[in-house]
Amino acid sequence: MPALDLLLALAALPALVPALYLLVLTLLSRREGSPAPGAAGLRFDLVVPAHDEESGIGETVRSLLAIDYPPQLFRVLVVADNCRDETAARARQAGASVLERVDPGRRGKGYALEFAFERCLEGPADALVVIDADTVVSPNLLRAFAARLQAGARAVQADYAVRNPEASWRTRLMAIAFASFHEVRSLARERLAVSCGLRGNGICFARSVLIEVPYRAFSLVEDVEYGIRLGEAGHRVHYAGDAHVYGEMVAGEKSSRSQRLRWERGRFKLLRQNAPRLIGRALATRDRVLADLALDLMVPPLSLLALGVMLGLAASSALAWRERFPFVPLLAWSICALSLLVYVLRGWQLSGTGLRGLLDLCRAPVFVAWKVALTLGQPFRKSDDWVRTSRDDGTVGK
Repeated sequence: MPALDLLLALAALPALVPALYLLVLTLLSRREGSPAPGAAGLRFDLVVPAHDEESGIGETVRSLLAIDYPPQLFRVLVVADNCRDETAARARQAGASVLERVDPGRRGKGYALEFAFERCLEGPADALVVIDADTVVSPNLLRAFAARLQAGARAVQADYAVRNPEASWRTRLMAIAFASFHEVRSLARERLAVSCGLRGNGICFARSVLIEVPYRAFSLVEDVEYGIRLGEAGHRVHYAGDAHVYGEMVAGEKSSRSQRLRWERGRFKLLRQNAPRLIGRALATRDRVLADLALDLMVPPLSLLALGVMLGLAASSALAWRERFPFVPLLAWSICALSLLVYVLRGWQLSGTGLRGLLDLCRAPVFVAWKVALTLGQPFRKSDDWVRTSRDDGTVGK
């Protein structure tokens, strides 16, 4: 094999591994029956970390108070964290209990959750639930969590979907991305009996696991960080796909920018800090939960992966056309491209965005280019501060 062909074939390996991993998860992502709703006996604290969320906190609290579960067995607790607006007052008006936290030196969602969990564990709650401040939930949320907890789960993740997919083409693409990232992967990982991971919203922790593994996660992606800690402690996160939380996504480019930067850069940092250790422990102990957590962490953002695959496919196609012989690189890059296509189409199928969402996928190259430029074109944040994503920049629906 000529040197150039060999180089192109070897260059496909870093893309081939995550692409095949996603393909396997896609093929295993069949929806299965849900367990019977849990008996209403467990007590829950629903914790809502909020930073300057006065505009939407009331609706979130009302959605939580409307959950189909005996009201004497759960309470809604809003953590007004370093707020400069009326978040605390609006939450109380809607019927929530409120904890106000002021600590400018320790800012971020992780600190807010640590603060709330310490106080909740002093009370009678059997389990603690985390809900974002811009979220509405399905009425069966607590019964779905109770069913898993009563079956032995110590941590549970509900399905996390987009609340406003019709706001713009961007939010529809995000709905497809959420269905791919949250639902496709989680359905398959649940079937494999590994950890589906934590997604930051719609999470339930048994009291016992928070005592065993205290919440000490303060990075930009504190949910993923704590999910890894749980895996290392021998606990997998179960998936409750029959219960749903719907988070509001920003529709415009300006507000999307800060949100995407936090997500992508937080995961890059976590990858550097944790992947080598997870791989080493997984090989030493033959622990499939740790192996899967490492693989999931090593999957790059879909935009970067797709861009690399497109470039590799173009280069190998040009080489194959010119030499009419070296099809090994072309085959490798084609497998990568086909795997990603199947993965994305499965996400579209589960997203419920219909024909309009399928047509919006034609804009995916624009979205990919924007995300790549965003990720590579700005310096990394040096702070893990909680920066609220603006939802009022006038770009909704554009």
